[in-house]
Amino acid sequence: MKKLSELYDIDSDVLVKDIKLNSKQIEKGDLFVCVSGVTADRHEFIDEAIEKGAVAIVVSKNVNETRVPVIKVEDTNKELPLLEARFYDYPDKELTIIGVTGTNGKTTVAKVIKDLIGDRAAYIGSLGAIWKDNIESLRNTTPDTDVLYKYFRKFVDSGCNILVMEAASEAFYRHRLDNIDFFISVLTNITEDHLNIHKTLDNYISCKKELFLKTKNTSILNSDDKYFDILKEGITSKILTYGKRGKDLKILSIEEKEKETLFEIELNKEKEKFTIPLVGEFNVYNFSSCILVMLELGYSIKEIKERINNIKTVGGRCEFINYGQDYKIVLDYAHTPDALEKILTYLNKIKKKRIITLTGSAGGREKEKRSLMGKIVLDMSDYVIFTMDDPRYEDVNDIIDDLISDSNKTNYERVVDRKEAIYKAFDMAEKDDIILIAGKGRDNYMAIKDKYLPYNDYDVIRDYFR
Repeated sequence: MKKLSELYDIDSDVLVKDIKLNSKQIEKGDLFVCVSGVTADRHEFIDEAIEKGAVAIVVSKNVNETRVPVIKVEDTNKELPLLEARFYDYPDKELTIIGVTGTNGKTTVAKVIKDLIGDRAAYIGSLGAIWKDNIESLRNTTPDTDVLYKYFRKFVDSGCNILVMEAASEAFYRHRLDNIDFFISVLTNITEDHLNIHKTLDNYISCKKELFLKTKNTSILNSDDKYFDILKEGITSKILTYGKRGKDLKILSIEEKEKETLFEIELNKEKEKFTIPLVGEFNVYNFSSCILVMLELGYSIKEIKERINNIKTVGGRCEFINYGQDYKIVLDYAHTPDALEKILTYLNKIKKKRIITLTGSAGGREKEKRSLMGKIVLDMSDYVIFTMDDPRYEDVNDIIDDLISDSNKTNYERVVDRKEAIYKAFDMAEKDDIILIAGKGRDNYMAIKDKYLPYNDYDVIRDYFR
């Protein structure tokens, strides 16, 4: 809680309890900031905010308001992070912030780094906010500034001094991270995604690159990524590379097993072998980036190896689920062509009989990737069940038509309801089959029209076996 005069050069002893952007969430004592979004201009909700208890408002337009103090700034969107920093006493400056970006693998890399570091590290990303013994869910992978700073303060007050966060491209597009200083940043990979927001691949890459242009100390890049040369241009921080062509960490060999992966790297002209509780070649890349982060933080190779047992499998990321059945169930978040190809490549290496894949594609998102997604799952699976995956305002059958449009294969069926589709997959499963349930991972909602309805693949799987 702060006086308004502590936040702005204004003669007012009004106490500000919190900062809010949504007028519907305003409580007595809050300061209302009239930001402008894609679909709404919060200047239009000043009356509602004041009626609900706002004690002051921050605007960037001329408004005729005398009931509460009005602070006018040039741009409320750009002002918001500066205001939040003042309100929470600059907690971001007390944190060593590590950013992780990429189309796929962000969650695994960020969570593994947090696990390797231990209790003095906090995490923000698609798994929520995690610190000490606390886990809280978040709506966005990288939340709005008002949410970010609240958590920054919580982390610092609890004794954390390192934050590992997923830096989504949309967060840079929405200017949520404009005033955050990153100490170390990591690129996992780039493939086409989120073009419904960025419109072009160039725009998407440009937003990803923002993270590295804002990085103070070290940028860790995947040298095998298709867009590596574009990304490294203009970066002023130290660049470290990893991959099979990595100059700083070179992946020499990979041995994939069902529950773990063995691999060897070359680092500083020395060879090192690792065994990790993560599966698939893609996770060797993910973990390699984590090794470089840990080394930059001052940990030794010996300490990293000793901390591997601290890694907790990330739910919904190549998650094997066992209820005593005689076939395998794999729950995975894969919802892009690249991610589907990677998980199916791994499963084809370990399969004994059939791979039955259940998948869909989100509505209101880039349609261009659907035909490639459909072709990949049809080519790399023995059978496919197409179903819903956050259809929003689109018809599920229209989405499925897009998914099958570039393939003449017939090894599939449609089951629109996702729960019924999962039950169907299990009913048809035989001994030693692999059932891949792709797309939603551990998401706890199904987006239908403008509603986020409670839904979770893991709960459906559990209920089937109950």
